Amino acid sequence: MGNPSMSSDTSRIRWLSRLQRIAGPVLEAAERGGLRRALRPDHHPAADPDRLASSHLEAVGRLLMGIAPWLASEGGDPEENALRSQLAAQARAALANGFDPTHEDWFSLDRGQQPIVDAAFVAQALVHGRRALWDPLSPDVQQRIIDGFAGLRNRKPHFNNWLLFSGVTEAACHALGHAWDRMRVDYAIRQHEQWYLGDGVYGDGPQFHADWYNSYVIHPLLHTILRVVGETDDAWARVLPEVERRLSRYAAVQERCIAPDGSFPPVGRSITYRAGAFHALAYAACVGLLPGTLSPASVRSALGAVMARTLDHPGNWREDGFLTIGLSGTQPSLGERYITTGSLYLCAAALLPLGLPPDQAFWQGADEAWTSVRLFNLCADGQPDHAL
Repeated sequence: MGNPSMSSDTSRIRWLSRLQRIAGPVLEAAERGGLRRALRPDHHPAADPDRLASSHLEAVGRLLMGIAPWLASEGGDPEENALRSQLAAQARAALANGFDPTHEDWFSLDRGQQPIVDAAFVAQALVHGRRALWDPLSPDVQQRIIDGFAGLRNRKPHFNNWLLFSGVTEAACHALGHAWDRMRVDYAIRQHEQWYLGDGVYGDGPQFHADWYNSYVIHPLLHTILRVVGETDDAWARVLPEVERRLSRYAAVQERCIAPDGSFPPVGRSITYRAGAFHALAYAACVGLLPGTLSPASVRSALGAVMARTLDHPGNWREDGFLTIGLSGTQPSLGERYITTGSLYLCAAALLPLGLPPDQAFWQGADEAWTSVRLFNLCADGQPDHAL
């Protein structure tokens, strides 16, 4: 029996092509200082105006979160290096404009709750892409970013995964050498320890939800926080190895959720984040925490198949190059009231492994079948899955 799933091009070149298509329209408009106007966010008819005011912040924060490790990396052919240099310069311009209250692309950090979320994705990007996104900025721009983060302390996050947004923003302030609120970090860590349910899964707040938020937010942000601040507190340092073990287990489960054709269960909220549903798996690959049961090449192939399934259809893109609301094509009814065009750029999280140099195992060798391909398409024998 043939295996069409493995015919997809999952090479680094193909990944870079997707990165350029996702990032180009956002960062080109941001560099010109006209992202807010260019984005023209699609949204639910009942969307809150305060929510719409930060759609361009969503686009920038979520995009940079996904490509920051690559922007700060080295290696690749001349075309890749040229693209990296170009997008890094545009990203820095986006940050300079977005954190300037006098600029038309001001991120509206003073409006509503949503900036708590997307300033956190900016913070995560600054942590993982510091060399490209933070260090070259002028001291004035750096201070405006820190002031923007500090200005969010007058609002409290929701009692769920949002605690990690406040936590990662404060952790970034520490990493960047500025004052930070240890209590917000400690609260996020302690609560998620209480909300851990077993087998790599956390509750999203006091209750479990059948969705992808363990991947969208919880595992990657919790691990980022602990990597950044763990050494400053013995209790936090003790938590880190267990958090890493849980992340590896969740990555193993996620890999098994990718069908032979690159589709996956469309369950829960925010399904229009598309390939962003595999933020945790991509993050685990990027930071070297894939379980030993998974070969890096098979994870590369699986993530490539997900991106092909959710990004390659023409209906995923507006004529001006921005994403449409949907999972596979234009499906506006899938967008909840809090979804705008900017929200969709969480899909960039799947690109995190591009932060690994081309000579790393993830990028070496031919494509490999992932678990569902081996079991269903190749009818190969395999080991059963086991709980943590």
